[in-house]
Amino acid sequence: MRNVTILAACLFTASVSAAESNGEYIARISDCVACHTAEGGAAMAGGKKFPTPVGDIYSTNITPDKTQGIGNYSYEDFEKAVRQGIAKDGHPLYPAMPYPSYAKLSDEDVKALYSYFMHDVTPSAQPNKENAIPWLLSARWPLHIWNWLFTDAPVSAVEGAKTDDNAALVKRGAYLVEGPGHCGSCHTPRGMAMNEKAYTNADAEYLSGAMIDGWYAPSLRGTGMSEQELKSLLLTGKSKHAAVSGSMAEVVTQSTQYLTDEDATAIAQYLLSLKNAKPETVRAAATTASWSNSPEAGKVTYNRYCSTCHGLEGKGTDDNAPSLVNNPLVMVDDPTPLFRVIAHGAETPTTRGSVSFKMPAYGGLLSDNEMRDVINYVRKSWGEGNSEVSQEDLAGVKKASH
Repeated sequence: MRNVTILAACLFTASVSAAESNGEYIARISDCVACHTAEGGAAMAGGKKFPTPVGDIYSTNITPDKTQGIGNYSYEDFEKAVRQGIAKDGHPLYPAMPYPSYAKLSDEDVKALYSYFMHDVTPSAQPNKENAIPWLLSARWPLHIWNWLFTDAPVSAVEGAKTDDNAALVKRGAYLVEGPGHCGSCHTPRGMAMNEKAYTNADAEYLSGAMIDGWYAPSLRGTGMSEQELKSLLLTGKSKHAAVSGSMAEVVTQSTQYLTDEDATAIAQYLLSLKNAKPETVRAAATTASWSNSPEAGKVTYNRYCSTCHGLEGKGTDDNAPSLVNNPLVMVDDPTPLFRVIAHGAETPTTRGSVSFKMPAYGGLLSDNEMRDVINYVRKSWGEGNSEVSQEDLAGVKKASH
């Protein structure tokens, strides 16, 4: 009888360990670590700042500490917070927490997350920071209305897809992108109430590109990339002709680099299955007469500082400096992302087995006129009809970027 008891105990321990291991994986690819860990702080102890239109929000302590964290949460409390955005005491969470996407998490993955947080995360007594939101906007009850209006997401269109040899892989990719990966939080346009306009591929707005925090999250529909290029960007932040920067660099560092090869393939296959169904806006090409001489002046600055890496034709260098041709930061109407990269520099993620590529910051080197000129030269050369950036435009962009 004693042997049977020991065997049962071993099987239970193995089961819990497997759940925790899977829970850590789900926590990684769901960005829990990135969002709930402040720079220099304890893992999952919160305190990371997120600027929003209503004020700054700080992520909360989600370690199993019973005073400051979620140590007193039952599984039911945890599941409700993750999928519905409702805390243990009943108050609604701010939708900076992507619970509309986490609502798609499977029971198995939610249970694995709960097991991981309760048994494998180190408790921290780090107090939660107060959100910096004006008191007139800090009331929580309107969030119940927000949830009622915007979180009843439809079932993924992939559920009804025609079955073929690749269907299971695409379905897994849809789950990862629409659920734990919550890619739509950045890559889907938002409405007046800061709601994502779509949560699944059932709507052409989903993953069609959006501006966020002064960066452009490009459309993931009809990217024109190969499966290998998409996988490389997810796992290393770089591909042969492209590189990620800004907010996405942190996502790669903290989240997507930990994807298994099979899951990275599934995501790539799902993204490749998306059609660019949203009608493209046809922009009239900017004529030479409509521009000042700033692009030609910018050519001198570009050749001096940029061409060494990006080339005279803007094609970049393979596996190193990204191409400016078909580059989303160059092609987007808003010049803010391009300005931020030139002025503040950019750095690709440092990942397992991948060395980071760093572009220097030129904000302290170039005058305002030179900055305007080089932005206009790049946009005119490879921006497909982008309009000219004036000195007034640049002043506004600079102010918003600080």
